[in-house]
Amino acid sequence: MDPREWLARLPEGLRRPPAIVGLVVAVLAAGAVAVFALRAPTGPAPKLTLPRAGAEPTGGGASPSPTGLPTGPPTGPPTGLATVHVAGAVVSPGVYSLPAGARVADAVTAAGGPLAEAELDRLNLAARVADGDRVAVPRRGDPAAGSSDGAAAGPVTTAVAGPIDLNTATVEQLDTLPGVGPATAQAIVSYRTRHGRFRSVTELLEVPGIGPTKLEAVRALVKV
Repeated sequence: MDPREWLARLPEGLRRPPAIVGLVVAVLAAGAVAVFALRAPTGPAPKLTLPRAGAEPTGGGASPSPTGLPTGPPTGPPTGLATVHVAGAVVSPGVYSLPAGARVADAVTAAGGPLAEAELDRLNLAARVADGDRVAVPRRGDPAAGSSDGAAAGPVTTAVAGPIDLNTATVEQLDTLPGVGPATAQAIVSYRTRHGRFRSVTELLEVPGIGPTKLEAVRALVKV
């Protein structure tokens, strides 16, 4: 069709230049939309698959071992408590529960720390303690455990053999009790000599140098 004839057929309001320009733009836009619609894919949209609840991730994790064994990092140290008896030259001798893997130094600290006469150099403070061990902190001048010449020995962490009989124990045996030094051990023997046999463990409170705290520290380690 001749453009002039096409323009002559338009209504009077559309023959003005601004209206003609808008009409042309509208026609071009409609043609672009039609071309885009023809080129768009007609197949179904891709299906999005969401992971199921509780399913293990398929990427970013460690690859399974060919043997089927776990390949993750090793587990940490064992947990639990180690109950030890701390004796000798410490502030508060007694039985203490320490975390598993604790050292001799931790046991000494739990007992209030060493006394002034303690010889910590004769202990391996870095040694681990085990449940049921006895940690004896030596005093200055004490012979080394298991040595007749006084030579330094390793840490003493031996289990208590059994309760000591207050009526038959020697000064040396009583001296091994927590918080009982040579003077207190001699006082126990002297009390027994003057007053006869001990009738109960609580009677130790009558011995000079033994108070309620020290009695509780040795109560489970002695008998009558």
